[in-house]
Amino acid sequence: MEKISVSIICRNEEKNIEGCIESVSWADEIIVIDGFSEDKTPEIARKYTDKIFQNKWGGFSDQREFALIKCSNEWIFSLDADERCSPELAEELRSIVSSHSNTYTGFKIPRKSFFLGKWVRHSGWYPNYQLRFFRKRNIKVSGRLVHEKYELDGETGYLKNDLLHYTVQSINEYVSRVNHYSSLQALEKAKNRKVSFINLFLRPSLAFIQGYFFKGGFLDGITGLMVVNFHIITNILTYMKIWEIQHKKKQ
Repeated sequence: MEKISVSIICRNEEKNIEGCIESVSWADEIIVIDGFSEDKTPEIARKYTDKIFQNKWGGFSDQREFALIKCSNEWIFSLDADERCSPELAEELRSIVSSHSNTYTGFKIPRKSFFLGKWVRHSGWYPNYQLRFFRKRNIKVSGRLVHEKYELDGETGYLKNDLLHYTVQSINEYVSRVNHYSSLQALEKAKNRKVSFINLFLRPSLAFIQGYFFKGGFLDGITGLMVVNFHIITNILTYMKIWEIQHKKKQ
């Protein structure tokens, strides 16, 4: 049977890394790519694997590319530190590798995301399929600053069992992440998208209507309301930062 490598990219994830690695303790190889953490992330990871590599943080795409190089097995399962592999998903991954009838070169996995401990079922958060299990020779990483993704050469399959994602564990931490991601999005979009008064005036209202009503955010109660509000905040910050970048260039 072919073997499975797990790749985990992280930086300053001492709160998450142990649970993440423990969830994939069944794997044949665990590769941790650390972006020179300033906390105890590497120390904790060393309790579970000796394959820890430090690589200066140059963005998610660079880290994922570096992780692919370090994986020695053909099948790779990619995780972030705030994600967990459920026992059911682990069994499904192993069954794929042991099957001689599998014709897919990669698989998308449904991701079950949690906001302050509650599973968010709507607002586009579930099933939110992620391409995270694939053959090494058939994969590459897009070069985007944010929301980078794996690109597969070959046929894609879909798995049944969930990847668990503990994306929002505190409001304070999530605000910092939203601020960071909106800056990256603004840098990407500033070259090709102009911001007008209409963008800043209408986009928040349209985003709320779409997320809360059309995508069923209201069905998740107050959690759904907070999820949609954060989406609006991200949207507003991104377009204000685009305006700032373009305005500075004209000065």
